[in-house]
Amino acid sequence: MGMSLRHSLRTAVLLGCVIIYSNVGCPVDAYLYNNRYAGDQVFRITPDSLKDVELLQKLFQNMTVDLWQPNSASLIQEGSPVDVHVGRTLTQGLHLHLQQKHIQHKVLIPNLQKEIEKQTGYRSARKRRSVLQYDYEVYHSLEEIQSWMFEMNRTHSHLLDMFSVGRSYEGRPLYVLQLGKRGRPYRKAVWIDCGVHAREWIGPAFCQWFVREALNSYQHDSGMRRLMNQLAFYIMPVLNVDGYHYSWTTDRFWRKTRSKNHKYHCRGVDANRNWKVKWCEEGASSHPCDETYCGPSPESEPEVKAVAKFLRKHRKQVKAYISIHAYAQMLLYPYSYKYTMIPNFNCVESAAHNAVTALYSAYGVRYRYGPASTTLYVSSGSSMDWAYKNGIQYAFAFELRDTGYFGFLLPEAQINPTCTETMRAVKAIASGLLKKCAV
Repeated sequence: MGMSLRHSLRTAVLLGCVIIYSNVGCPVDAYLYNNRYAGDQVFRITPDSLKDVELLQKLFQNMTVDLWQPNSASLIQEGSPVDVHVGRTLTQGLHLHLQQKHIQHKVLIPNLQKEIEKQTGYRSARKRRSVLQYDYEVYHSLEEIQSWMFEMNRTHSHLLDMFSVGRSYEGRPLYVLQLGKRGRPYRKAVWIDCGVHAREWIGPAFCQWFVREALNSYQHDSGMRRLMNQLAFYIMPVLNVDGYHYSWTTDRFWRKTRSKNHKYHCRGVDANRNWKVKWCEEGASSHPCDETYCGPSPESEPEVKAVAKFLRKHRKQVKAYISIHAYAQMLLYPYSYKYTMIPNFNCVESAAHNAVTALYSAYGVRYRYGPASTTLYVSSGSSMDWAYKNGIQYAFAFELRDTGYFGFLLPEAQINPTCTETMRAVKAIASGLLKKCAV
């Protein structure tokens, strides 16, 4: 790449210039992170004993790697697979070390850069010149998503309202879309947020899909019309706007927010460990360089603070909280921070069962479901636990496709089936709010 072209690409990215209703736009595809992931690999390692677990924990504490699943070395468990992104200079050494220690492992992704190019290469063949041609089967940058939100607000004002709950650390607006029939302000409501962790691109894709499907099916789908008439839906396509933008321009696997730390060069806080519920206890880190860093205080992140403020204000109205994450194919509910059963376990367990059954009916994809602490791992300061503790009786977190073959690089070809099946699950949860078991 010549210097002038590289300069123009970098300038375009820094300016954040995307005009999605014309042929002009930032060449995000061409930029592709300056080939920074060429030769990087993703390993799947399965520790068969406690000795293996201890070896891996010690190894990853002394080695610069990017843990995908679980997201912290302290959460590695006997018999549970560990997915780890390893830089090209370390792959051979790690392979030899694991071989010598007889620890089971395989390479899931042999060249990360090529997988990234495959994931985003589909975009160039598709043009988006109007909202009618907006493509829901490709991943979109933050600028594209926000332009889409404005356009949906303009064209569907009878069923949709757009507003901001605050601003991010870097000053970006935190937009939310309210869906539902106007004129009934005291209806029960469902909150859905996506893009809490920046690298989980399938989340924002689902939030956009949900809005499109809800609006398009309102006239001909009696079930959707009933939900839209009797419930309000608050949809936040990207909660961690700064991190998501950064995952497009600089680091595809960025997870946290982008706030600065006064003592360390490491930036960002895990926006799902920053909530005021058992803050910074088990499953969260107090070190700013860790992926699960809880922040200097609860709600230190303006993004978390803004959403918490909005939900507190509307706590009597909001009856269900749903947060969309990836990946693992799970539907989780409280508690995350302890093993105790929630008081309304039977109702929530039934709602989760109905949701995964509805999801399965689309393509036969199986989701595990249950309390987050036992189904996934213990974590503190999560938005789901906070919502539940603040009176939202139906609080869920989805971990969408897949189970690790693609991980955070779920191909665009899987957006449609993933969103179609998840739509069924979310509709099942929302429908449950209108029945006896719900509050």
